Amino acid sequence: WHRLRAKLLLGGREERVGYTSPTSNSSAAYEYAFFYPELDVSCDLENIPAFASTFFPVLYSLLFVTGLVGNALVVWVLTVFKKARAMTDVYLLNLAISDLLFVFSLPFLVQYSIMNHWSFGNVMCKIISSAYFIGFYSSTFFITIMSVDRYLAIVHSVCALRVRTTAHGVIISLVLWAVAILASAPDLIFFQEMNYNNQTKCVPHYPDSNNGWKTFSNFEVNVLGWLVPVGVLIFCYHNILKNLQKCHTQNKYKAMKLVFIVVIVFFLFWTPVNIVLFLDSLRNMYIIDDCQTSQRLDLAMELAEALSFIHCCLNPVIYAFVGEKFKKHLRDAFRKYAHFLLICKDYSAFDGRSLDKHSSLHGTSSQSSFVGTVL
Repeated sequence: WHRLRAKLLLGGREERVGYTSPTSNSSAAYEYAFFYPELDVSCDLENIPAFASTFFPVLYSLLFVTGLVGNALVVWVLTVFKKARAMTDVYLLNLAISDLLFVFSLPFLVQYSIMNHWSFGNVMCKIISSAYFIGFYSSTFFITIMSVDRYLAIVHSVCALRVRTTAHGVIISLVLWAVAILASAPDLIFFQEMNYNNQTKCVPHYPDSNNGWKTFSNFEVNVLGWLVPVGVLIFCYHNILKNLQKCHTQNKYKAMKLVFIVVIVFFLFWTPVNIVLFLDSLRNMYIIDDCQTSQRLDLAMELAEALSFIHCCLNPVIYAFVGEKFKKHLRDAFRKYAHFLLICKDYSAFDGRSLDKHSSLHGTSSQSSFVGTVL
């Protein structure tokens, strides 16, 4: 994960820093923002920064706009119009805030990718690096806890009535934010503004150039950011699907499809980067130490990181905009503020007749409410 950290705040450019490797046959090896044992100066990795400097700034700019608009809409509806009153709403609001925190780091990434120079000072170096990873961890945690919330509401609906309260949602959210901050503490501590070859960089500086912190951070992401969430998602949604199969409503298959989308999207966008991080840990431990493999690993990291960034833009679609209740609140909000936003000239488009009719079907039976928890 330190490859991502260096790439996040170095724009993908690895800085050569003289370092004597304990396993090196030569007098000196080189560190490219992390250890490349037994590499000499003939190992050229410059093709990757060249690719990153042209493609990724454009991609990250698009992700910033879409992620900002989508998550800001969720926050606006839940705070200004709907007033989050249920535990699910509290988690959804915190998920949107987490994604916004994640998204706000992208402009700095774009600037750094283009200029290859940090110009925001040491304080902002620490703030941006830690905010990025706080957003990453908290987003993953709230996706996980929302899966648990759905599991309780569907599989243990009677017992869940005493647990699924707004107060409990707020308390659990505060705990998850605290864990995310603690998990990101190394970034706040070790990231600092430094000068390399007359250029100012925002890079992690570890005591005694110890690879232990880098390896620990990679495994921390693998466990907290992927292994635990995937285990919880599989358990929760497996039991949810078993209960949905007993349900006999027209929205049954729509709910089941949404469950599959949630799991598949999480696997698709976060598994590649975690696999590469695990391989990077092997490189930190000198198990992977040849130049050609390092070059391929760097390219894989670039692509996997870009794929993972897309997830923050999809969360509003998966967790908010597909929900009938949220779509109704969103349409009502636009109808109420249409004369300010100038979005629609014909207010009849927001009369919500078809949506209200569809919503009434959800209230006709307990099974419909059962499915509505997933939607």
